Amino acid sequence: MAENAATEAANGAAGHSTEAAGMPQLEFSTFPNQIFWLLVTLVVIYFVLSRVALPRIAAVLAERQGTITNDLAQAEELKLKAVEAEEAYNKALADARAEAGRIVAEAKDDIQADLDKAIAKADAEIAAKSAESEKAISEIRATAMENVKAVAKDTAKEIVTALGASADAKTITSAVTARLKG
Repeated sequence: MAENAATEAANGAAGHSTEAAGMPQLEFSTFPNQIFWLLVTLVVIYFVLSRVALPRIAAVLAERQGTITNDLAQAEELKLKAVEAEEAYNKALADARAEAGRIVAEAKDDIQADLDKAIAKADAEIAAKSAESEKAISEIRATAMENVKAVAKDTAKEIVTALGASADAKTITSAVTARLKG
């Protein structure tokens, strides 16, 4: 039994030594088989990528490029529309300002016309009242002159009578009239 155990130990050690010789991928005896499967795997990966994945990726890239191009074109178009809208806004604003200026000018003209009418009416009223006043003043002057003549005649008659002389009304009237004329 001891021999058997020694033989088994030797076989086990030898078997164990064959396993410990290295990694199976680095065994030169398996290189042709490994190279074959490497080439098969690379060809399969190449065909899968070239026939399935790369066309899909290329389609996605082309779609993205088309979307970007369309978006840029739309942005340029919208930019032009915005510039046109701004020009239209500025034109409308200038038109509105011109219209406001015209309305202000018309209002000023209307107010000036109304003011001119009111001034003309006031001038007419002032002229009428001035004429009335002039007429009243001339009447007052005429009446005052008549009153002065009457008072002067009465006073002259009283003075002449007080002095002891007698004078007729015609003489007193002619003397007062001559004196008033200057």
